[in-house]
Amino acid sequence: MPLISAPSSPFCYYRSSRPTADNISVSLPSCYSPSSFLPLRSFCRFVRPSLRPSNRIMAISTSEAGRCVDVEVESMAVKPPSHPTYDLKAVIALALSEDAGDRGDITCLATIPMDMKAEAHFIAKEDGVVAGISLAEMIFNEVDPSLKVQWFAKDGDLISKGMQFGKVYGCAYSIIVAERVVLNFMQRMSGIATLTKAMADAAYPACILETRKTAPGLRLVDKWAVLIGGGKNHRLGLFDMVMIKDNHISVAGGVTNALSSVDQFLQQKSIQMPVEVETRTIEELEELLKYATQHKTSLTRIMLDNMVVPLPNGDVDVSMLKDAVQLINGRFESEASGNVTIETVKKIGETGVTYISSGALTHSVKALDISLKIDTELALQVGKRTNRA
Repeated sequence: MPLISAPSSPFCYYRSSRPTADNISVSLPSCYSPSSFLPLRSFCRFVRPSLRPSNRIMAISTSEAGRCVDVEVESMAVKPPSHPTYDLKAVIALALSEDAGDRGDITCLATIPMDMKAEAHFIAKEDGVVAGISLAEMIFNEVDPSLKVQWFAKDGDLISKGMQFGKVYGCAYSIIVAERVVLNFMQRMSGIATLTKAMADAAYPACILETRKTAPGLRLVDKWAVLIGGGKNHRLGLFDMVMIKDNHISVAGGVTNALSSVDQFLQQKSIQMPVEVETRTIEELEELLKYATQHKTSLTRIMLDNMVVPLPNGDVDVSMLKDAVQLINGRFESEASGNVTIETVKKIGETGVTYISSGALTHSVKALDISLKIDTELALQVGKRTNRA
């Protein structure tokens, strides 16, 4: 009976009587309003107040003797990027509303008594870097503030297949309603963080950056995952950095005209912010450097786009990139872009470039497989049978 634990467990579940047919005929709790995406706060108040999450998460480690030791860890190991308009709570609310629709979780309402408590464990189904723990805390709190969440890892930690790295206890209804939204965010973020970690390690001493090629509406979440994985953020949007790209250059009539216009605009508006210019050829780079030598400019970084040339044997030729870096000679930051993969990033980093940007970090995410299971023992048995635990 998976929902009932032995008395020795720190959390003892109990099974109340199943709802009768008459009870089921009352399709929704009286507190539910179709205009409200989630009524859980109203009907899961029975969980004791001491289980409310604090601003810290308790991690429990077990010694060889079986003694449990409580260790406090920061609940937010890596803070999300700062954005002037992005509303993370609204994104969470939208994700929950997307699931709940105008009726809520019909299956839970039909099968789970409202006074049922449960404990569910997070299980890694493959090796990787975990990310989204802090965001999961926010989601559980939004669904039901009385849920108690404990973690045995923090954002950015390596987890391995079969590892139980966290658990949540409280209203069973609340846990199951939150489950998929929590996992959707965590799996995506962990996939981004895992690839970022691999790329950042290989690129060193260059720094790895993502791009604006993020899932619409999830940009801050995606970029947060990059930070957790050890990368750095490029610009958050169109507002926090001037980035003169190929289309700007084409419309402006050349790289010199484009940068000159930016310099004049920023001076007139008394705006100070980073300025990056994309160059596609050595000739464009030389023109840009000549302008910067002869004029006072706001230029801070030069993008060297597609100067990594793929070869038929799968290798890359970085000689053009290396020549460009030598031309810049440390006067400005440099950024390599194009043909950046986990296989090529090490060779690119060895050219001396300051940054390496990769859209693949966020536009081609392979989610890290994570599950949240109440019957942990059975889940692990099944996982071993399918080689996923």
